[in-house]
Amino acid sequence: MHVLGRLLLGAFALLLAVPAGAAILVLALLVDPTANAWLTGGALAGVDMALSDLSAGLPPEGLLLLVAGLAQALFVLLFVPPALVGFAGEIFARRGYLWYGAGGGLLTAALPWLARGAVRPQTTGTAPGLLAAEARLTLILFVVGASAGLIYWMVAGRSAGFSRAEPHAGGA
Repeated sequence: MHVLGRLLLGAFALLLAVPAGAAILVLALLVDPTANAWLTGGALAGVDMALSDLSAGLPPEGLLLLVAGLAQALFVLLFVPPALVGFAGEIFARRGYLWYGAGGGLLTAALPWLARGAVRPQTTGTAPGLLAAEARLTLILFVVGASAGLIYWMVAGRSAGFSRAEPHAGGA
């Protein structure tokens, strides 16, 4: 019965952690000028793609694919890290806020680097602005993951652990 309770509490914690991470991500993307320019450029490209399909008499399939890809990326960035850190915290009975905050932040920040396959080698032709933009995005993703991890910790992480010591029945 304890395991079922922990699963329900973990699901409720994820239900709160994911929107909190999404809110931090939206706020960071709107506040950071580099991310704001990137977001505006992407939105304009999506609108241009949809309008060109519509003007050609085609259904806006490109826009649907863009929305589906965005939804998948947001799922990977916002749901997977707190779920993995929370699951590992339950298995290993980790109760520290540092485990959930730093773990969620590091995992979320590392996802783009892991998806790319490796750390980009630094070459002499790499623009310093590009490296600064990547560092900013990594910092934004760390803050997003850390905030989601800390929300998870506040709800379910402080009492983590599937196994529970049964009270000793005295006498006999």
